[in-house]
Amino acid sequence: MLMADETDEVFDFSNIDFTREDLVTALNDMVVEYRMLSQSFEEVKTEKESRSMKAEPVSADDLQTSLSKLTSENEDLRSRSQEMINENQRLAAIISSWTKSSASLQKLQGAMKSSGDKSGLGYESCESNIAETCTHPKLDKPKLQTMNFVNPT
Repeated sequence: MLMADETDEVFDFSNIDFTREDLVTALNDMVVEYRMLSQSFEEVKTEKESRSMKAEPVSADDLQTSLSKLTSENEDLRSRSQEMINENQRLAAIISSWTKSSASLQKLQGAMKSSGDKSGLGYESCESNIAETCTHPKLDKPKLQTMNFVNPT
């Protein structure tokens, strides 16, 4: 199995401080690394095939050893490929969640009134400037004129 050596960078996907760009960059780096490993595997496979075509005698033990190594490397690459696919799906779900959250936040912010906007609370609106909010109470004079008080006698 391929292991990371001390010079390899380890990316901690559980850290919530990473931005979407960080995750996409990490995913792209993993895809590039996978492609390089696949290319390396194909080169080794081609080299093995070319050696088997040569006229020089090769012992069965050598062939069996090479086959074992290639089989092991193939299994490692398949395992790594599956890990990358799983990680890709997990990151896609995270990105989708962030996208939905961002859209919901933008929708919520679009529906919010500015902090000084008192329209709809019984205040008149200013026609002169939309950004300016009037603080003049809107009184319904007909309601005040028709209001009767009962005398407690």
